[in-house]
Amino acid sequence: MSTEIVPTDAGDARVTWHQAEKARLVLAVSHGAGGGIEARDLRALAAVLPGHGVSVALVEQPWRVAGKKVATAPKTLDVGWRGIWPAVAAPGVPVISGGRSAGARVACRTAVELGAHAVLALSFPLHPPGRPEKSRADELLGAGAPTLVVQGANDPFGRPDEFPEGAYELLEVPYGDHGLALPKRAATTQEEALEAVTAGVVRWITSLG
Repeated sequence: MSTEIVPTDAGDARVTWHQAEKARLVLAVSHGAGGGIEARDLRALAAVLPGHGVSVALVEQPWRVAGKKVATAPKTLDVGWRGIWPAVAAPGVPVISGGRSAGARVACRTAVELGAHAVLALSFPLHPPGRPEKSRADELLGAGAPTLVVQGANDPFGRPDEFPEGAYELLEVPYGDHGLALPKRAATTQEEALEAVTAGVVRWITSLG
């Protein structure tokens, strides 16, 4: 594991690398508006994917590096993401643009512009909780690259059955909430759920060719 500070027009971002021995792809993935790269799904992907030839770059947006508790506006998040792209593309292999929650929106909005190989959207916030009329489906549908959505069955920001039809795949996490956490009553364990997520992401990445 190695860490680098990357200057962007929105401030300094931080990239923590989990390197594959012989990388054929890079997954650059950022956090949401209320958390950091310690999120359970990001940690799980960083632990598993390097063994499948995918280096994982966990990206902390400038607002997080600066110690702020509230995320900046979407346009500023996009500026930060554009700024880190040369660093994550430096290994010279195709880059999958990813993120969880607000980070997933950033990945979708910028995928075409940055030439992303594909998009991994973890807990895509389809709408604010209780406000289905405030849909952000256009961001997801406009990603313009092969896209996998990983969504908890009980995500208040959008359950899997609320998502529109489109040219993307959706991996449902039974019982999962927005953080992909499972309640005690779930028929599976948290560890089993994360194993299913990482296995599903590996299958999807393999299908990209």
